[in-house]
Amino acid sequence: MSRYERTYGTSWETLDDEEAMERAYALGVAATLGTYHPDELDAIRDEMGSAYQRSVIDLAFDEGKTEARNLERPEDNSQNDGVWSSLVEGELRDVDTDDIPTGGRQGLPEAVDRADLLDRPDFDSTEAVNLPEFLQKDSDE
Repeated sequence: MSRYERTYGTSWETLDDEEAMERAYALGVAATLGTYHPDELDAIRDEMGSAYQRSVIDLAFDEGKTEARNLERPEDNSQNDGVWSSLVEGELRDVDTDDIPTGGRQGLPEAVDRADLLDRPDFDSTEAVNLPEFLQKDSDE
């Protein structure tokens, strides 16, 4: 049984966004440490409802791989348990509220926030069926 399976298990029914990102990150760390779980990663991706959420899962997976790769450890992989413990099972860190980004809907910087281009108009809005201003008759005439 791999570290990932011992820590998280694979018998989940549904995942919320936070759980999915945490699991994807852990899968990235596990992949760098030599245990890749492609079926689990695919199942997590399939659980997400939009392409945006799936891309966030991919980013979390890549971040886990990158951070595990960047930690210094001996060539013989004797410190893999330490890497797993510090990255996945590590202590929670307190975040200073002054360091939290405040832009956008989800507190993300505008450069990585979801675009509003594809948002649908409000359900009660009749604006979509109104004539544009330049096609409307002036009431003054």
